Amino acid sequence: MPTWGLLLERNIGEHRGLTWSVGVMGHVEGTREEALAALRERVEAFDPGLFRKVRRRVVYREADGFLVVVEVRFGFPHHYRFKAVEVVSDSAPPPPDPEPAPRPEPLPVPARRRPAAPPPPEDWDAGVPDRPAWLGRDDLP
Repeated sequence: MPTWGLLLERNIGEHRGLTWSVGVMGHVEGTREEALAALRERVEAFDPGLFRKVRRRVVYREADGFLVVVEVRFGFPHHYRFKAVEVVSDSAPPPPDPEPAPRPEPLPVPARRRPAAPPPPEDWDAGVPDRPAWLGRDDLP
């Protein structure tokens, strides 16, 4: 089975001049149709992270991938090209896909709280006067 590279091509550097950038999103082993199906999933989940309000997002199908055009409220449209390309040769094998993160263990159920202490009996005296001794004295500053 051939190995397919899933590429993302885009322009970056809006204010200092545009630069064409290519990034490898991953690899897929299988048929061309399987690679395009995996690429389509990534296209649908792709978030360009534009801080401007997106007015329109159009996905176009090409022979070997997809073209995504994002129109924002102010400014020029941004475009992203997704391609599935067959790996012909590689000096090093592609890194393995990361293993899925382990499922978090459920949090322990907190222990039940002790019931509140019962109120003191009505005839109980804590030694605290109802009226402080200094209240109403005229000789205090």
